[in-house]
Amino acid sequence: MNTGIISERYAQALLKFVTETGGGDKVYAQAKLLEKCFATLEDMRLMISLPKATSDSFKVKVLVTALGGKENAAPELVRFVQLVMRNHRTKYLHLMLLIFMDLYRKANNISFGRLVMAVPSDALKRKLTDIVHDETGGTLELETRVDPSIIGGFIFDMEGRRLDASVASQLKTVRTQFIEKNRRIV
Repeated sequence: MNTGIISERYAQALLKFVTETGGGDKVYAQAKLLEKCFATLEDMRLMISLPKATSDSFKVKVLVTALGGKENAAPELVRFVQLVMRNHRTKYLHLMLLIFMDLYRKANNISFGRLVMAVPSDALKRKLTDIVHDETGGTLELETRVDPSIIGGFIFDMEGRRLDASVASQLKTVRTQFIEKNRRIV
């Protein structure tokens, strides 16, 4: 069976479940946390995804611990993980979480963007958030990173579009144009 179809169906089921129970915000926040764990901790991802690595109960305990313990873990997410493990679909869990987050964002009019800045700027974050709110009527979830190598300015990615206002890219453009112009002369 197709990996995308399986993951999509489970993610849709989780979205429907959290919509009915009203725990969507907490499950979404914890799904982001688990996804970040899977993305950064390869050993954890392998331990969860491999069927014979450890017992399913141990895997659930690891995931619940990653969420801050039993008292903090959203019961809907714990039940979902248990269902995935019972159906032997743990190797798709990471993709299921990614798809769930995307579906949740679409259902709640949340845009996701990445912002790379040369220096931290709260004013820039507020300005971008306001622009997205004015354009879409929704909210902007912004992942920020400081990267001094862009020299100045910023790079903003959202929904497949990029706004590159960095000094480094402008210098690269000028350099390329200069090289092209000199090739014609010679």
